Amino acid sequence: MMPKNDFCTGVLYSHDRWTNYWEGTLKRDNGNIGSVTTQVITWVGNYGITDKLNVIAMLPYVKTEASQGTMQGMDGLQDLTLGVKYQAVSAAVGSGTFRGFVTGMASTPLSNYTPDFLPLSIGLASTNVGGRLTGNYTWENGLYLNVSAGYTWRSNVTLDRPSYFTDGRIYFTNEVQMPNVFDYNADLGYLRNGLQLVVTYQQQNVLGGGDIRRQDMPFVSNRMNFSRVGALVMYYLPFHKNLAVRAMVNQTVAGRNVGESTTLLGGFLYTLHFGAKETKTE
Repeated sequence: MMPKNDFCTGVLYSHDRWTNYWEGTLKRDNGNIGSVTTQVITWVGNYGITDKLNVIAMLPYVKTEASQGTMQGMDGLQDLTLGVKYQAVSAAVGSGTFRGFVTGMASTPLSNYTPDFLPLSIGLASTNVGGRLTGNYTWENGLYLNVSAGYTWRSNVTLDRPSYFTDGRIYFTNEVQMPNVFDYNADLGYLRNGLQLVVTYQQQNVLGGGDIRRQDMPFVSNRMNFSRVGALVMYYLPFHKNLAVRAMVNQTVAGRNVGESTTLLGGFLYTLHFGAKETKTE
């Protein structure tokens, strides 16, 4: 949480690459496209309206490419995400403190990209609304545990063709119904003296959709499930307490209709203080 009138902003760069992927539940590779690389530069911002209420924004620029074949990658602005985070509970429990958070978010595409070019499309082009509940327990020694779960409602998507085939059926329409998404994650971390160390687990389950057909391209409404593990380090630089560097690695360890990807992330965050300064009177 950002304190009242503090604004944390920065830029993060991520590099995601995979060669093997799950075609439904079948793990395989595809020599036609080789390895798929997705690079993302994301602007992030978090402003403290009060000590317990923050507003959050994210805007990514995405570029994709394949190492083999004739398919050309895409690049452009993806989806703007806006969210509100509220600390609903804070109480001393045992030798630490428990905090409960409620988050609401919405996202929508900012450019006219096509989602019908997976795995090289830069996004799924749906407008989303979601909610999340997070529980945090922090011990006095700086160790903490986060457990979080979220649900996302996704709008229908329009394709640039009059029909499509998925999940064993042909549809004579250009509108695709997108299944909603349930996800959860758990983080075990340490935060003290400007140093944050975290190990993470993340699970996404799409609540519907079909599988990739044998030897076919992915489709926008496929059931894209995955399990990921990762590690994060963030450090506030001692010579400038408002500037933090952040690095992270994630590995997809199981999935369905997704790539077995390794993701590397790095960037910086800077905190600006807009609160009114106290003035001394004689």
